Amino acid sequence: MFRTALAALLGAGLITSVGMAQTIPPGPRIAITAVTQPLPTQPQYILVDQRLIRDGLRERSGGRIEVTLASHAERNLGGAEIVRLVRAGQAEIGAGTLSTLSGDVPILDGVDLSGLAPDIALARRIADAMTPVANRDLERFGTRILAMYPFPAQVVFCRAPFTSLADLRGRRMRTFGNSLVDFFNAVGAQPTSIGFPEVYSALERGVVDCAITGTGSGVSARWPEVATHISDMPVSWAVAAYIVNVAWWNRLEPPVRALIEQTFKEVADAQWALGAAATRDGIDCAIGNREACRIHTMATRPMTEVKATEADRAETRRIFEQVVLPGWVRRCGARCGEIYNQTVAPLSGVRFGG
Repeated sequence: MFRTALAALLGAGLITSVGMAQTIPPGPRIAITAVTQPLPTQPQYILVDQRLIRDGLRERSGGRIEVTLASHAERNLGGAEIVRLVRAGQAEIGAGTLSTLSGDVPILDGVDLSGLAPDIALARRIADAMTPVANRDLERFGTRILAMYPFPAQVVFCRAPFTSLADLRGRRMRTFGNSLVDFFNAVGAQPTSIGFPEVYSALERGVVDCAITGTGSGVSARWPEVATHISDMPVSWAVAAYIVNVAWWNRLEPPVRALIEQTFKEVADAQWALGAAATRDGIDCAIGNREACRIHTMATRPMTEVKATEADRAETRRIFEQVVLPGWVRRCGARCGEIYNQTVAPLSGVRFGG
């Protein structure tokens, strides 16, 4: 499955080949520990991190850079520890979703608020614009962002039919992160916090009626076995970031830093392209569209796709403007509202405070 996906993404120019000549001078070996994606089976890890970070840096440096790459699961991490792990020098590079990392750095949550970005192109423009702002706060923790990237669109899976957001009123909804709680409270659902590994059994037993995750993530976790309907409307993008230890970064030779920076620009491009491709692929795999299912695994029990209406899109924007954005500013502080208006509002078309 991954070979087919890789061939398709390489052919479309979405992921580059790693074979390149040496681009840094000879010198001592540089050992890098990188802890990136939640699971070692994710396409973000196999198709991008292994190819471009682990293999690519070794090849492009003529063997000088040796990256020891691991997933959160392989290190028994939940994800929230990544900033502290990198700050302490236990890993030179780490990655995690911004909603998970925002416990240490609240401004990060403002990059991917629920309802903020209806499409992935806007999500990337916002992420790029917010990176320098986020780095000002992260540098107080001895870290900085090398690149931001998305997972597939975060959408609703339900174990019973629905046709619109209004149908979710009263349903118990598995969510994660504060802005998703605000969003689904405004819809009239009952947000419930459940760890991702436990969602399958919660849906199966009816502990929750619906759950939100990435289109492909839900399919990979076999949610189509315990859910019947999947929405095509992105509520958020689970935007994540690769962060680096600043003290270690500043000690690197300038040509080495330049090579790593260039590599992570390519990593970002590949991850954003994968996020877009994997969003639709996850839905196609969930609904049994075999010809279009090229990245994830085909569902054994096809789901029904619920297409968003214009009314749903309008309601999502209203909830973002009136509930989600003010809720985030209350948690993050007035400064965050000012940063949002300066940096994000010109892109989103929605200002905090009207």
